[in-house]
Amino acid sequence: MEDSDYKVKLEIFEGPLDLLLYLIKKEEIDIYNVSLERITRQYLDYIDTFQALNIELASEFIVMAANLMYIKSRELLPQDVQPPEEDAEENDPRWELIRQLVEYKKFKEAAQFLGSQEVKSDELFVTTPELPDLDAPVDSVGQVGIFDLIRAFQRILKRFENASDFREIVNDRFTVADKIEHLLQTVPVGARIKFEELFSSAASRGEVIVTFLAMLELIKLNHLQVEQEQLLGEIVVVRPAV
Repeated sequence: MEDSDYKVKLEIFEGPLDLLLYLIKKEEIDIYNVSLERITRQYLDYIDTFQALNIELASEFIVMAANLMYIKSRELLPQDVQPPEEDAEENDPRWELIRQLVEYKKFKEAAQFLGSQEVKSDELFVTTPELPDLDAPVDSVGQVGIFDLIRAFQRILKRFENASDFREIVNDRFTVADKIEHLLQTVPVGARIKFEELFSSAASRGEVIVTFLAMLELIKLNHLQVEQEQLLGEIVVVRPAV
């Protein structure tokens, strides 16, 4: 990446986003000290300042933000319920993409991936935010941006801010596999359910995080989809017909 490209500026780190992710994976930077909200805000400020969208940078940022969120969620879990690291590294295509990005290669492939998913850049990033026309009819269901998903997840976690540290909870632990099975039972084929309702029975932050990771896995496997009917609207989880 060139010096003119977007760089993260935190108290503990300043530099390219892919280098930050590399150092986190090498355990040279503690993921607990990294604010995803601050990184996102800095990126949106960058876009607003330059009034332009670099599709390669946007592709990199989406992938990195998604994986930082995944790592942070995973590391919050007790060790015995974390998804196997070996499986994540070898079988999850996201990790292969990370390795490519860390080596400063294949940014264009990330952009092409976005194009293949038919995600329009103006649906994910805007240079000048506009308030939605509440009187206008909704023409189609929109795709959910990674920032919307992060914010929705953070709102759920805030419900448990004053609860006891879930690391000390020894009962009622769940695995990602448990929650995948639970979600498939909760959301039958063809059903639509509010994002927040997936966590209505959660009793701890740990259970919320496991449920969220299970949802991400099901989205990756195309067993679930997430949609929004309007800008900044409610997120709905859909289980498509096979």
